[in-house]
Amino acid sequence: MNSIEEKTVLFTEKSRELREEFSKLILDFREDLWKYCRYLTGSPWDGEDLFQETLIKAFGGFYQVWHPENPKSYLYRVATNTWIDHCRREKRIVGSLEEVDEQSEDFSDNLNIEEALEYLVALFTPRQVSVFLLVKVFKFKAEEVASIIKTTKGGVYSTIRRMEKRLSKRDFLTENNTKIKHENLTQNEVIQTYIKALNNGDLNALFEIISEHIHNEASLGFQEFTHESIRKGSMQNGIPNYRAEEHWLWGKLVILKIVESYEGPLIHDIQYQEVENGKIVFHRSYYFRKEFIEAAAEELGMKAQLDKFPIGWDKK
Repeated sequence: MNSIEEKTVLFTEKSRELREEFSKLILDFREDLWKYCRYLTGSPWDGEDLFQETLIKAFGGFYQVWHPENPKSYLYRVATNTWIDHCRREKRIVGSLEEVDEQSEDFSDNLNIEEALEYLVALFTPRQVSVFLLVKVFKFKAEEVASIIKTTKGGVYSTIRRMEKRLSKRDFLTENNTKIKHENLTQNEVIQTYIKALNNGDLNALFEIISEHIHNEASLGFQEFTHESIRKGSMQNGIPNYRAEEHWLWGKLVILKIVESYEGPLIHDIQYQEVENGKIVFHRSYYFRKEFIEAAAEELGMKAQLDKFPIGWDKK
């Protein structure tokens, strides 16, 4: 092993140790942060992407915080700024938060917050949505929100009053929503072959349908980029004996890996793939994503597997 390889190994080991310390530091805030990202984007899938990007940015940027910072406020600040920057890149109007003198009135008593959450993204700008969520759902103080959003306390108060007023008068809060059902859809041949290989424990069949240069990612866990790295890494012990089956989840067709237990079937992992030229070129696993898997389990009327190697979510 040459000098650069040795330095790379040492750096990787140190970064993993620091990641564990960071995970412990933010443990109490993760679940609510995931919900914030989901509500802010209006989608569990976009929210999950924002959550992951937030943790990576927050971990990578912590060295720039010269003075002790409340880790909760720091995480929400990173999430908010990341989402607003994303909206700006998509040429969306992120909005301004003006201080408007108007009669103060409390609409909280006749406002169903849970129902209002479904309509925030459609009705208001990203900055307005951020203010509403931080104050009304996650109970930040106005001065904290002003700092996170980069506005004034008066702008926060004024924004909340105007949003509550608009939401309290909307008839759509009592309308019934119907979920889209997906039936009789043609399944992708490659994905069906992949599922069959998983259920048969056939590693050779699996490698026949994945690209030599596949991007294999277990979100916030690890990444692999070739057959060789997969054989030596995530598949070094073969294919675990879990049942794989397709399910619709929040408008996307995914693969659930299910393990049987005395509690009944448990979600072990959630995966989706991208196929090009008859090969799987991208594979994402949510194996390490507790908040995402638990939310998915609730959506699907199932339970999540909380105790699995090398994770013991039930012990945290």
